[in-house]
Amino acid sequence: MLLLHGFPHTWQLWTRVMGPLAVRHRVIAPDMRGAGASTRAAGGYDAGTLACDAEVLLDALGVRSAAVVGIDAGTPPAFLLAMRRPDLVRRLVVMESLLGGLPGAEEFLAQGAPWWFGFHAVPGLAETVLTGHEAQYVDWFLGAGSLGEGVDPAVRDAFVRAYTGTDALRCAFSYYRALPTSSEQIAAAVAGGRLTVPAMAVGARPVGRALERQLRPVADHLVGHVIEDCGHIIPLHRPEALLRLLQPFLGSGPGAEGSPARG
Repeated sequence: MLLLHGFPHTWQLWTRVMGPLAVRHRVIAPDMRGAGASTRAAGGYDAGTLACDAEVLLDALGVRSAAVVGIDAGTPPAFLLAMRRPDLVRRLVVMESLLGGLPGAEEFLAQGAPWWFGFHAVPGLAETVLTGHEAQYVDWFLGAGSLGEGVDPAVRDAFVRAYTGTDALRCAFSYYRALPTSSEQIAAAVAGGRLTVPAMAVGARPVGRALERQLRPVADHLVGHVIEDCGHIIPLHRPEALLRLLQPFLGSGPGAEGSPARG
């Protein structure tokens, strides 16, 4: 099982679900390109390249069949990997994100995209403004993303360390700067085929069912759920509710026995 995090997270986003999942699955939770312990790559933050990163990682670990779970910025590469390699991705779970290039999110976007999308997208701006204030910025996202409940202090501190420094911020915001390219890649993938692997879309606040509505016309086998009274950071905010959805959907599958792999 491959778990792909978003912003402002690292592999530690999955801390509260990895152990239970690892009872029946081999769990692989990497730091995505430019985040945490990963190399601060100069480019390649579009969804297509990130999907290639995931594919190469699974190949390097000898994995021939995997369930892929993505949240936030991890959703577009998870989706593209499933579109490109249905022989590799046996199940797809995507959460709390939108897929640029697909219709269905018009209601969610009626008032425009969230303000930070524009702020992050301007080359060089956000990292210049935020360097030296990273902790406050990360804390705002973590508080809003957990409906004000916050997250475990050790996990919070790991996130702050991961996004401290101009180059770390530059990598994080490169995901947003690559969104136009990612949207083109997603639109092209859908124009050329359908999502054939069994898929599940999970929403909370703020995305709700918007991602499910985007996927419904292009997916052959899709189930959708909304976790009530839950913020954006589902794996940390409501891990038990998430596990109740993941475990029956993912099943045991090939290579189920194993322990977590992380980093």
